[in-house]
Amino acid sequence: MDAIVDYSDPLHRASVIALWDNVFDHPTEHRLPSRSIDMKLAHADQLFFVALAGDKVVGTVLAGYDGHRGWLYSVSVDPGHRRQGIGEALVHHAEAALVRLGCLKINLQVVNTNTEIVPFYESLGYSVEHHVSMGKRLYDRLD
Repeated sequence: MDAIVDYSDPLHRASVIALWDNVFDHPTEHRLPSRSIDMKLAHADQLFFVALAGDKVVGTVLAGYDGHRGWLYSVSVDPGHRRQGIGEALVHHAEAALVRLGCLKINLQVVNTNTEIVPFYESLGYSVEHHVSMGKRLYDRLD
């Protein structure tokens, strides 16, 4: 990895979509890569980062902050570039951006089909919190 930079739609969109199609399962409409990107860009919060090897996107992280808690989403590393510290660097980069905003706590969720990633996050200081995660889909309310 050469650098972690802010996401640029004209430069990175196709590569990020290809990466996410390769590494993530998209079982629901709200997790489609193009929709996730469009929704993130609509907030213009500068919390979407990509890891580059040359000009190739090899990793991503989206962060969010609502003034109360921070969140990490879509942490991904191209399978051919794993175990090189890219995921760790992306998480630390997002954490630093959240701290600059005054964030005191960061949350993330791991889907139950990807629990093998839990030790990675634990190695970065995250711990399993025993909460019930609930959600509600609002697709029928969107224009």
